[in-house]
Amino acid sequence: MADKEELPGYTARSPTSTSAGGYRTEHKYSLETKGRPWLFNFLKSRAPKEASLPFFMQGDTVAGRVELDLDKSESFKSISVAIQAGSTAVGQEEQLFLDISQDLWPSANDKSGKLAKGKHSWPWTFTLPTRVKPVDAKGLEVEAPPNFTERASPAYIDYRVVVTAKRGAFKVNQTLTTSFAYVPLTQPGPPSPLRQLAYKEGGSLIGPEGDPTGWKVLPPVKFKGKLFDAKEVELECTLAIATPLAFVIGSPMPLEITLKGTDEQALDTLAAPQAIKLHLVRAIALGSDAMEDKAASERRSNTVFQSGVSQGYFWPSTEGAKEAGKRSMRGELEVKRGIKPSFEFPRFTVRYTLELMPFSITGFTSLGADPGKSILSEPVKIMTKQIPGIVPRSYAPPGYEKPQENDYNSAVGYLENGNQRFYHHGGFA
Repeated sequence: MADKEELPGYTARSPTSTSAGGYRTEHKYSLETKGRPWLFNFLKSRAPKEASLPFFMQGDTVAGRVELDLDKSESFKSISVAIQAGSTAVGQEEQLFLDISQDLWPSANDKSGKLAKGKHSWPWTFTLPTRVKPVDAKGLEVEAPPNFTERASPAYIDYRVVVTAKRGAFKVNQTLTTSFAYVPLTQPGPPSPLRQLAYKEGGSLIGPEGDPTGWKVLPPVKFKGKLFDAKEVELECTLAIATPLAFVIGSPMPLEITLKGTDEQALDTLAAPQAIKLHLVRAIALGSDAMEDKAASERRSNTVFQSGVSQGYFWPSTEGAKEAGKRSMRGELEVKRGIKPSFEFPRFTVRYTLELMPFSITGFTSLGADPGKSILSEPVKIMTKQIPGIVPRSYAPPGYEKPQENDYNSAVGYLENGNQRFYHHGGFA
């Protein structure tokens, strides 16, 4: 099951607790023998409902209880509970980076080795660590990553509670395993004072010219094309992104695109929402160099997996007077709730870039540009926690209808299942 189906979005929220240290939603899991449930694990989490995957955030306490319901007296060597987490690349063994456990039974004064017929119950509690020591970190601590369990993914990160009923010699141990979602708390720096004021008072969002500290204006790029198969034109495009370049899941990313040129007809044609193809692209990097800071294009093709996860949408800017030879479009990109946060972990990282693809619209044909390559790229980070008191909002005009999103994977020629590249290369180094 994909994470976007399991969770109510990655954005950090306050726990829905009914008492100190407890959460409202209780989950129940059981193990059966010959159709009779006898081993149970109960735990409470932030999940919105019992049927959802249990959900915890950085620093949370995970608490529950193990119950046995025996129809006769039985011998056990021990009953224990553990929290484990590990990363797995397809075709390789899992590497655990978290394994903490508690013995529930027998107690120090009970050495009989037998449990009587009837019900038995043991509470348990763990505090999730913020930092872990994966094998590939050479003894160094790193931030605990989020869980990652997408369908057909080239790699996975799994967090789980494992209850083990250990039998005597020559008898099979029995385990009850429950996976859960884990979200680290990452928070961007504050936006510019003018943008904070706009969010707080509901005022207009001021653009790069009026709020230079609130935007990163990228170097302009020039591109050529043929207009209505009649004449060649050259235009200049400048993309501005609100700073800091870190955005919380579930919030809008403010954008502005400015076009300049001498052909007014070309400017009017391309200053249209459907002509602009700006994508938020996720890159999963695997292998020994996953944590190295280099572009996806610099990595081996069988160790990086890119996919478009959202697309920007634009409308004519109302800021400033209209100028000849210039068109400005204000826009946003929705950081959707199903999107995973950025993280860096040994042999498995998730990074994001904004990729502006060549302009495309009826009446304009791009010249000299590869339709499968972006004309502009800029790294951004996706985070999980808003700054207290700052609530970003959308500035799309009332009644604005977002254009249909284009398929980034098709645009750049990726296979629908990027893992086919992995299988053909036989794994990751």
